[in-house]
Amino acid sequence: MSKENSSYQQIQAQEDRSKGLNKGALLVLGLQHAFTMFGATVLVPYLTGVPVNVALFTAGIGTLIFHLLTKWKVPIFLGSSFAYIAPINAVILYHANVSDKFQSVPEAMAAGVSITPEMIAYATGGIMIAGLVQVGIAILIKFIGVEKFEKLFPPAVAGTIIAVIGLNLAPVAIDMASSNWWIALVALGTAVVVRLYTKGFTRLIPVMCGIIVGYVVAAITGNVSFAAVSEAGWIGVPGFVLPKFSLYALSVLVPVALAPTIEHFGDIFAVSAIAGKKFFEDPGVHRTLAGDGIATAVAGLLGGPANTTYSENTGVLAITKVFNPVVMRIAAVFAIVLSFVPKVGALIQSIPTSVMGGIEILLFGMISAVGMRTLIENRVKVDGKNLTIIAVMLVIGIGGASIGIGNVKFEGIGLAALVGLILNAIFMLTKAPEE
Repeated sequence: MSKENSSYQQIQAQEDRSKGLNKGALLVLGLQHAFTMFGATVLVPYLTGVPVNVALFTAGIGTLIFHLLTKWKVPIFLGSSFAYIAPINAVILYHANVSDKFQSVPEAMAAGVSITPEMIAYATGGIMIAGLVQVGIAILIKFIGVEKFEKLFPPAVAGTIIAVIGLNLAPVAIDMASSNWWIALVALGTAVVVRLYTKGFTRLIPVMCGIIVGYVVAAITGNVSFAAVSEAGWIGVPGFVLPKFSLYALSVLVPVALAPTIEHFGDIFAVSAIAGKKFFEDPGVHRTLAGDGIATAVAGLLGGPANTTYSENTGVLAITKVFNPVVMRIAAVFAIVLSFVPKVGALIQSIPTSVMGGIEILLFGMISAVGMRTLIENRVKVDGKNLTIIAVMLVIGIGGASIGIGNVKFEGIGLAALVGLILNAIFMLTKAPEE
């Protein structure tokens, strides 16, 4: 394998293992990504009161929009963003006139408070404008030029961001797996065995095999509840709602766009390093960010939560080495179909958290390993200014640090990226030594 010629970030070229596969095989690979994204995508609606089927629909449509705007080149799936959970709750509770009594929408609903579509519409109106803000930032990056953008994110910063993405999510995987470690280990062990010791097409679906075997074991041992499946209907139209606007909603939600924008850069670096293609240059980070922003704006227009690039699916890319963007588009179509078939969605949702936790141990670990590989391949000298940048980013990114600036909250990946960007800029201006 040869490295791409560029003065910025040496990325090892990778072979796409989906070459030569028939349509049926690609369909199965798309279903694997649909399984992977489902849990996180539907969790956001449950925590905010937004209809689950709307979130699934807007995730699917948003992913297709993203692929259209990025010239069909980037293997990314967009799902519900966790960065907007607290602001959405704040806006809905404010317009329900109970913001002084409850901390979250689920808490208010449990107490008997009626959450109407109109209340949700004010939140999604803010989300729509936040998406347009991301588009504005993308236009600014295009105007400034990718070369100047790249100077702000040298390999030391980019590689560390990728590592932080996985490390930051590690506690989530462990927390999910700890609900039943034996089942989690069955799912994890199955995925590892399939990935390393099988051949042919089976080797490309370790995640799906791990989920299926884990699910079967969980069902046999009585750890699966089918109550929601039996209660769900076969056909259901998503509860779309047109956005409404208020100064309060805009003041709370629009500034939040800054945090997922910074996280977006890290996600694009990660996908680029995994797939062996510099997507931040072609089609360009301005296009990927614009695709993310427009997908979020469309989600807000239809009454859904904001979209963001999904690390879970990026982890699947790392473990399978299947980089064909068509697979993500198939997953997007599955998401849209699921939004109209509640029973199938309920069946997928019945997968125990321990099963997904076992799988995510592998997925999130893969992302962190790719970050380390990026540092090694670019021969980053871990000394002087680079050592300082990496050290500070790692501790802030995985240590639980959180900084609030008005209604904007920076934490985890976004905060680590912001700190790395600022430190690098300071060291460039002050000509800090390499050693």
